[in-house]
Amino acid sequence: MKVSELPYHRNAADFFSLVADEPWSMFLDSGYPEIDMGRYDIIVSRPAITLETYGEVTHINDNGKETTSREDPLLLLSQYLGEKDNNLSGLPFCGGAVGYLAYDLGRRLETLPETAKHDIKMPEMAVAIYDWSLIVDHHLRRVWLASFCRFDKTESIWQELQDLFATPAANETKGYRVTSAVKSNLSREQYGLAFNKVKEYIRDGDCYQVNLSQRFAADFEGDSWSAYLKLRNVNPAPYAAYLNLPTGAVLSSSPERFLRVTGNQVETKPIKGTKHRSVFAYEDKALAVCLLESEKDRAENLMIVDLLRNDISKVCESGSVVVPKLFALESYATVHHLVSTITGRLSDNKDALDLMRGCFPGGSITGAPKYRSMEIIEELEPHRRSIYCGSIFYLGFDGNMDSNISIRTLIKYNGQLYFNAGGGIVWDSDVDAEYKECFDKAAAMLKLFKQEEPI
Repeated sequence: MKVSELPYHRNAADFFSLVADEPWSMFLDSGYPEIDMGRYDIIVSRPAITLETYGEVTHINDNGKETTSREDPLLLLSQYLGEKDNNLSGLPFCGGAVGYLAYDLGRRLETLPETAKHDIKMPEMAVAIYDWSLIVDHHLRRVWLASFCRFDKTESIWQELQDLFATPAANETKGYRVTSAVKSNLSREQYGLAFNKVKEYIRDGDCYQVNLSQRFAADFEGDSWSAYLKLRNVNPAPYAAYLNLPTGAVLSSSPERFLRVTGNQVETKPIKGTKHRSVFAYEDKALAVCLLESEKDRAENLMIVDLLRNDISKVCESGSVVVPKLFALESYATVHHLVSTITGRLSDNKDALDLMRGCFPGGSITGAPKYRSMEIIEELEPHRRSIYCGSIFYLGFDGNMDSNISIRTLIKYNGQLYFNAGGGIVWDSDVDAEYKECFDKAAAMLKLFKQEEPI
């Protein structure tokens, strides 16, 4: 293992700007200092291995050698990560896998209908394996370049990497333009029809809750990294990320942790329950209290807590799954959320990818029961979700993992910028309130477009 300390710099985006234009450069952003829980920012670039899954085929580039495989994508990832290494550095990630699993990777885990239009042709899994990482620790105000030294090349470029990140420069943004109005794939009337259909399914006993979303899109020109810098300014988030991929870019300001594994300890933090924020302190506090006391939102949250308790129990020791926090309030730039915390302890023969397989996609953005809800989503949403409601994650050579639910997430693809917003529908949901909640959640993304609402 190799660890070198570099001078601390408060704005980790300045470090990332040095490699932002390079394909497969990724920035896992803690939202520091605006987010209290923010501590570590993780930067990776120049991977040794890349894996991109399209449908049944995964394209692999292993140190320049290109192959394809029809093997299970998560099994392939496990194979390329290899045996676990001990991490004695105390740092969260010193090399391993970073990337995303799209919501639609769920089709490899469960048989689903195929009715929604598939127009964003980005991979269902886009993951790279890196032999080094730059870690910015804002609590200790220290920066490290760290590696498990799995590949011979790492030693030869070590000094080059130290020199590169020694003097980060302030970001000189290239700028971007949104050249059309933002449009939704569901009109108000169409949303109402889909909403009523969900209510019918709940009445008939098919499901208890379904997360229904709409997708927004606009024409985009310019630099996606510049757009991300604006996004992190208007909506800092603890599980944010920027991924520069050959097929497009992912800009995420997610507030929601999906799954974390540290040693054999598991944590998931589902969000269910949302209220918009106010610029007036007294009104903002009242909105927060209203959310905390909302029987409907608490019931929704509890439903998903039970679903996730069941999901993580598949790979955790019997009796180890507990809920240390139920209905906690977390506040962000544009919304208040109800967040619960569920923990467990992995069984001896299980690892982080077993946990991911057992829980993916996250219950907070599907519904209950999960796979019937996913069938209903496929029926009622006009387009596939792509990366939205999937997961951006790291999985180290040491077996530790952290991941988000990819909400508040934009995709730059083929000259357009896309994002989704939605919410959980239950029997006592009100169509006008749910429709408004979509726009409450979309507020931060709409600021990138300099529009208050789509048309």
